[in-house]
Amino acid sequence: MTLITCIEDLRLLAKRRVPRMFYDYADSGSWTESTYRANESDFQKLKFRQRVAVDMNNRSLRTTMVGQEVAMPVAIAPTGLTGMQHADGEILAARAAEKFGIPFTLSTMSICSIEDVAAHTSKPFWFQLYVMKDRDFIERLIDRAKAARCSALVLTLDLQVLGQRHKDLRNGLSAPPRLTIANMLNMATKPRWCLGMLGTQRRSFGNIVGHAKSVSDMSSLSSWTSQQFDPGLSWNDVEWIKNRWGGKLIIKGIMDAEDARLAANSGADALIVSNHGGRQLDGAPSSIAALPGIVDAVGRQIEVHMDGGVRSGQDVLRAVALGARGVYIGRPFLYGLGAMGEAGVTRCLDIIRNELDISMAFCGKRDIQQVTREILLP
Repeated sequence: MTLITCIEDLRLLAKRRVPRMFYDYADSGSWTESTYRANESDFQKLKFRQRVAVDMNNRSLRTTMVGQEVAMPVAIAPTGLTGMQHADGEILAARAAEKFGIPFTLSTMSICSIEDVAAHTSKPFWFQLYVMKDRDFIERLIDRAKAARCSALVLTLDLQVLGQRHKDLRNGLSAPPRLTIANMLNMATKPRWCLGMLGTQRRSFGNIVGHAKSVSDMSSLSSWTSQQFDPGLSWNDVEWIKNRWGGKLIIKGIMDAEDARLAANSGADALIVSNHGGRQLDGAPSSIAALPGIVDAVGRQIEVHMDGGVRSGQDVLRAVALGARGVYIGRPFLYGLGAMGEAGVTRCLDIIRNELDISMAFCGKRDIQQVTREILLP
């Protein structure tokens, strides 16, 4: 494949180049995957109003997300195991986002550590936090994000318990991968990926190994993570984290208007309408279906973002029209990363920008900040 024209092209190339367990980790949902599929398909139900004979010169996609200027209303979503899609994946994706002028969000469950990414970038990035039972570890993780000059903390609230993802169970997902016969046979068909991994020492969870108590290697990490996600997480913890952090706070995982009001009352700067990419509660509505109700409930009190199912610049435009200040892309940038490394992430962003710009023009708008629901048919 020599011509990459859309995100689907990157997905097909990533599927060829990334070992099955890591490709499946990115490209799957929980249980029947109904919410995972709805996240994508529900965007297609939203139809545009095409306008003509409107001046389309001097178009601008620039806006702000939590006060930060962005080249377009898109951020890189926090995704675990990014460094297993391609060697040093978080560093490469952060570099691409920085050059493009959009935020990059590093996951707690990243392969490259906070310090690694900070050392290889020149501008502040965002950090996503999972709340663990080990509060001392969480406090130190927040302090490490401060020391790395992260400019926003993205607090994920929808992983108190882990959704069951059948493909991950069948593949025996782990980082680094277990060298079973099936895994070795599959990896033997991915020489580019293998060569990249041989050339890096970053093959485990960099934010955890050597930082959490009693976690010094992969064997101890597995038992630690299975016990650490906190089912007792509450809004009191949100207040404690906000005070400890002291900077811009974004709350991720909101799918209900009542929870949105609680998020707005918490003093957070933004919330993300998100069902974790369909990887947690299967049978929940799509993020784009939930977005309008949440915007109507709290849109004047708190900045509303969204993620889940975005596969094109047109999807970004639809989300902005329904009231999202910005969207996050997870799978599209992972496809680009797995397909072509940093160049693939850049290609992903170029594709989305181009589709967003052209579609906005066809809808008769020149400034993304002026896009409203009027560009969509009733």
